Amino acid sequence: MLFCLYFATAPAACLSNETDFSALLAFKKAVDVDPLGALRSWNGTVHYCDWEGILCNQRNRGRVVSLNLTSQGLVGSLSPHLGNLSFLRTFVLQNNSFYGAIPEEFGRLRRLRFLDLSNNSFTGEIPRNLSHCSNLYYLDLIDNNLTGIIIPELGSMSKLEALGLAENSLSGTIPPFIGNLTNLAVLSLALCAFHGEIPESLVQLRSLQFISFELNMLSGEIPSGLYNISGITYFIMSFNRLHGQIPWDIGFTLPKLTYFDLGANDFDGPIPVSLSNASLLENVYLFSNKLTGQNLKYFNRLPSLRELLVTSNSMEGDINFISSLTNCTNLETLGAADNLFGGSLPDSIANLSSQLRVLYLGENQIHGYIPPGIQNLIGLTTIKLGGNFLEGPIPSGIGLLSKLQEIYMGRNELTDEIPPSLGNLTLLNLIDLSHNKFKGMIPQSLSDCIKLLYLDFSFNNLVGPIPRDIFSLSSISISLNFAHNAFTGSIPQEVGSLSNLVDMDLSHNRLSEVIPSTLSSCLLLGRLHLENNSFEGNIPDALNALKGLQDLDLSHNNLSGPIPKFLGNELKLKSLNLSFNRLQGEVPTEGVFRNESAISVEGNENLCGGIAFLKLPPCSYDTNSKKKHSSNLLKILIPLLGTGVICLTFPCIYRFVCRRLMVRMVPSSMPSIEDKFLRLSYAELLKATDGFSEANLLGIGRFGSVYRGFLDDKQMSVAVKVLNLEIKGASKSFMSECSAIKGFRHRNLLKLLSVCESIDFQGNNFKALIYEFMANGSLDEWLHNDYNVRTESESSRILSTTRKLNIAIDIANAVEYLHHGTTSIVIHGDLKPSNILLDENMTAHVGDFGLARVFSNIFPAYDGNSSSLAIKGTFGYIPPEYGMTNSMTMQGDVYSFGILMLEMFTSIRPTDAVALNEHSSLHRLVNHSLHSPEMNIVDQITDLHQHTDHNMHTKIKKCLNSVLEIGVACSMESPKDRKTMTDVVTELDKIRKAYLAE
Repeated sequence: MLFCLYFATAPAACLSNETDFSALLAFKKAVDVDPLGALRSWNGTVHYCDWEGILCNQRNRGRVVSLNLTSQGLVGSLSPHLGNLSFLRTFVLQNNSFYGAIPEEFGRLRRLRFLDLSNNSFTGEIPRNLSHCSNLYYLDLIDNNLTGIIIPELGSMSKLEALGLAENSLSGTIPPFIGNLTNLAVLSLALCAFHGEIPESLVQLRSLQFISFELNMLSGEIPSGLYNISGITYFIMSFNRLHGQIPWDIGFTLPKLTYFDLGANDFDGPIPVSLSNASLLENVYLFSNKLTGQNLKYFNRLPSLRELLVTSNSMEGDINFISSLTNCTNLETLGAADNLFGGSLPDSIANLSSQLRVLYLGENQIHGYIPPGIQNLIGLTTIKLGGNFLEGPIPSGIGLLSKLQEIYMGRNELTDEIPPSLGNLTLLNLIDLSHNKFKGMIPQSLSDCIKLLYLDFSFNNLVGPIPRDIFSLSSISISLNFAHNAFTGSIPQEVGSLSNLVDMDLSHNRLSEVIPSTLSSCLLLGRLHLENNSFEGNIPDALNALKGLQDLDLSHNNLSGPIPKFLGNELKLKSLNLSFNRLQGEVPTEGVFRNESAISVEGNENLCGGIAFLKLPPCSYDTNSKKKHSSNLLKILIPLLGTGVICLTFPCIYRFVCRRLMVRMVPSSMPSIEDKFLRLSYAELLKATDGFSEANLLGIGRFGSVYRGFLDDKQMSVAVKVLNLEIKGASKSFMSECSAIKGFRHRNLLKLLSVCESIDFQGNNFKALIYEFMANGSLDEWLHNDYNVRTESESSRILSTTRKLNIAIDIANAVEYLHHGTTSIVIHGDLKPSNILLDENMTAHVGDFGLARVFSNIFPAYDGNSSSLAIKGTFGYIPPEYGMTNSMTMQGDVYSFGILMLEMFTSIRPTDAVALNEHSSLHRLVNHSLHSPEMNIVDQITDLHQHTDHNMHTKIKKCLNSVLEIGVACSMESPKDRKTMTDVVTELDKIRKAYLAE
C-alpha cells in the first residue's frame, strides 16, 4: 500500500521538452559513479522518455512524471535543475549513495506526491521549501546524515500520509505540530537523538497505523490517547527512557495490534489481561522493564502469536503458565528468562508449538526435572535453561531434536552422565553444561558434532582422559572450557587442530606430562589457562607462535627451566601468571614483565632479576670461589668434550647437511594463504596493487573499489577492497563487514585475510579489506556471459547443470552457516550473483558483507531498526516485506537466495522486464511455467540442448524441475511460507545425490 515503490512503465512520449531534457542531463552530470550502468541509456541517441528509470506523460507533451533509480549504487550530488521537472509526481532514489544537501529547488515541484531519498548520504537540514510541495503524501528521508530539528514548515503539509525521518542525526524534541498532520498513517522517527516527552498532540493522528520512536532518548509517559487510536497495527517504542504502566484496556482500544514493542524501557506494573483481546498479535516484546504479575497465562487467546519476549523483568508465579501457551500453534520464540518464575517445568511443555525455535527460561527459580517430553519440540534450535535449580539427568531423548544448535543448561544441579545422544545433534554449535554435577567421562559421540564453536563443561565432576577426537574438532573456535573437573592424562597432540580457537581453559584438573608443542598451530588463541595441574618440563617454545595471546596462566604446576624471553619481547601479553612452579634463572624486564600488576612469579625459589617490584635477588654469575673453580674446570673440559662429540657425530651431520642441500635445490611451492596471518600497511597495499592502478582494478562497488594485489614478490594474489570514505555508509559498511565475518570459518565464505586502517600519504584516512583472490571471478560473469576480463572461449564459460548444482549447494551451506552455525545470527542482506565469487576449483564463496547485520541470539527477532521505511539491498533481490519494515531477517536472506537460484538455472535477471514479459517477478514467471502445460521454462534452458540422448535429457529435466521448485519455495511472498536454509541444504544434497547416482 503506502510502501509500494514500483511504478508501471508508460509508452515513450513522441514530443520532447527541452526543460526536462536539460534537467535530466544536469542530474546525470552530477553523478560521479554509476557502477551498474543505470544511466548508460541516458544519451542523445535515445529519447529521454525511454531512459532507464524515467516515465513520461504523453498528454503533457512528453513531460517527466516519474524518476525512479532504486538500488543502483549511484554516487553523486543532486542538481538544483531537478526543480525544473515541474510535472514530476514521483521521485525515488532509495538505496544509493547521494551526498550533499537536498536542493531547496525541490520546493518548486508543486505536483510532487511521492518522494523517497532513503538510505543515502544527504547532509544538512531538511529543506524548508519542501513545504511548498503541497500535494506530497509520502516523504521518506530515512537513513541519511541529516541534522538539525524537524522543521516547523512540515506542519503545513496536511496531505502527508507517510513521514519517515528515522536513522538521521536529527535532534531536539518531537514537535507538537506533527499532531496537525491528521492524515498520517505511517510515522517513523526511530534512531535519531530525540529527547523529551512524546507530545500530547499526537493523539490527533486518528489515521495512524504505524508508529515507531525506538532507539531515542525519550522520557516520560506515553500519552494515553495514543493507546486509543484503534487502527494502529505497529506500536514500537523500545530502547528509550519511557515509564509508566501499560493501560489495563489496551487490548480493547488497539484491537488491530500485530506488533507491540515496549522493550528496554522502565515500564512497571502487570501486563494487562486485556492484551490477549488483540487477537491479531504476532510479536510482543516487553523485555528489560520492571513488569510484574502472573498474567502470561491469558496469552492462550492469541492464536497468531509468533514471538513473546518478556525477559529481564520482575514477573513471578509458577512457570506452569507454559501450559496455556499450547494453544498458540504458531509460536516460534518464547523468552521468559531473568524473572522470578518458580515451580517445575510442566509435562505439557511437550505440547508447545512444533514450530517453536527458541525457548529462553534461564535465570529463574525453576526446580525439578527436565520433562522427557521436551523431545517433542522438534523445531527447537536454541534452548536456554541455565541459572535455575534443575536437577536430575538431561533426558536422552534430547538427541531427537535434530535442529538444535545451542544448549544452555549451565548453573543448575543436573547430575548423572552427559547423554551420548548429544552426538546425534550434528548442527550443534554451542553447548554450555558448566556448574552442574555431571560425572563420568565425556561421551566419545560428541566428536560427531562437527559444527561446534563453543564447548563448556567447567565446574563438574567429569573424569578420565579428554577424548582425542574432541581436540580434533577444528570447528571449535570461540571457547573450549573444561576447567574444575578431574580430568587426567596429557593434553593430546591433536590440540593443534584447534587452529581457530580463541579461548582455552583446562585449569584445575589433574592433567600431567609436558605442554604439547602442537599448541603452536592454535594461532588465534587469546586466552590460555592451564593452572592448577601437574604439567612438567619447560615452557614450550611453541607458545612463541601465538602472537595474539593476551592472557596466559601456567601457575601451580611443576614447570621448570628458564622463563622464555619471547613472553616479554615478542608476545603482546596483558596478563601472565607463572607462580608456584620450579622455574629458574633471570626474569625478563620487557613487555608484560614491566607491568607489576600484570605478572606473578611468586613461589619460584630460583628466580632472580626482574623489575624492582618483584623483590627478587640480583642475578650473579661469579659469587664465590667454588663457582669460579667450576667455571675454570668447565673451560678446560668443554673444548675436549666438544672435539670428541664432533668426531663421533660427523657422519650424521654430513648426511643431514647433504639432505638439507638437496631439499633446497627443489623449487618451493607457492606460499599458502591459509598459512599466513597478514599484517599489511598502506604502503604495502600501494605496492601490491601498483599504486591502485586501473590495470589491477577488478570492479567498483557501492562503497569503494576492488583491486588485485600481488604479495611476496608476486607469489600470492589477493583482492583489496578500498573503501571510499567520502560515501555515506562506507565506514558503516566497513564495520559491518568486519563484525559479520570476523572469527568465522567456512569453506564457502570469502576469507578475510587482513584489515588495514591507516593514513595515506596525503594524510587522509584509509580503510581497506584484504581477501583471498578468486581466480574465476563472480557468478554474475558466468551466468550472463561477461567475457571482458577473461580469455576463455565462450564454450568453456558455460556452466553445466552439475556445476550449477554444486555452486547452489555451496551458497546454501554458507547462508545456513551464517543463520545457524554460530552463536550469533548473521543476515547477509545482499545475496546476488555478483556477490558470489568462484575460486580456481569453481567452489563458490559468499562475499560482500557490507550490508550484513549481526544479531544476538538473546533477542533473535529484534533488529534495532525494525521501524525504518528504508530498504537495503539490491532491487530484484529484496524481499517484499522489506517495503513495510526494515527488520532484516533470515527469511529475507532465504528470499534473495531463492531469486538467485532461479536466476542461476534460467539465466534470467530478476530485473529483465523483456524476459519476464507480462509477469511481475522472476518468481511468478518460473512458478507459472512449472505448472503450465503450454510453457515449461525447463525446456528452454541451454543445458538441455546439449544432450540428444533421451534418458540424459529426462534426467536433467527432472533435476532442474526439483531445483526450480526449491527456488520458488524460497521466494514465496509471505516469509512464513519460505523454507529454512537447513531444509534447503538437505533437499539440494538429496537432489545432487539422486542426479549423480542416475
